[in-house]
Amino acid sequence: MTAKHVIRRPGETKGVMLRGEPMAFLVTGGDTRHTSMFDWTIPAGFATGRHVHRAQEETFYMLEGECEWHVGEEVVRATPGTFLFIPPGVAHNITNVSEKPARVLMTVSPPGHEHYFEELAKLTASGPPDAKAISELRARFDTDQLSALTTTA
Repeated sequence: MTAKHVIRRPGETKGVMLRGEPMAFLVTGGDTRHTSMFDWTIPAGFATGRHVHRAQEETFYMLEGECEWHVGEEVVRATPGTFLFIPPGVAHNITNVSEKPARVLMTVSPPGHEHYFEELAKLTASGPPDAKAISELRARFDTDQLSALTTTA
């Protein structure tokens, strides 16, 4: 990989639609060896399910809306300006508890998690996700699933 800066202007991002809402890929494994960054609009009622990463660390910065994170044993009601860092080995769950989409800036290190989201978008495009398929997807992407991904969308 050649070191090259990345500039993304509004509307120039690539990404996926997750349950009808955009997830913009701001920087990915194709750009850097260190981290991926996403601008994720989380659908109302969407929940990631409780899970834990073996090697990945994640950060989240709440831009809009209201979500509830379960991080370890703590419950965090996140509103705009809330920041969370989740190291490997810490179980967590993200739920949009409002009736409107929420938006977060998210990083995942090391990079490459964009491929997980590409496959997840395909699995959830036509309705509620198949639990077995989601579990298998997560297992391939450094994620031990502890409870099911859910959505009311």
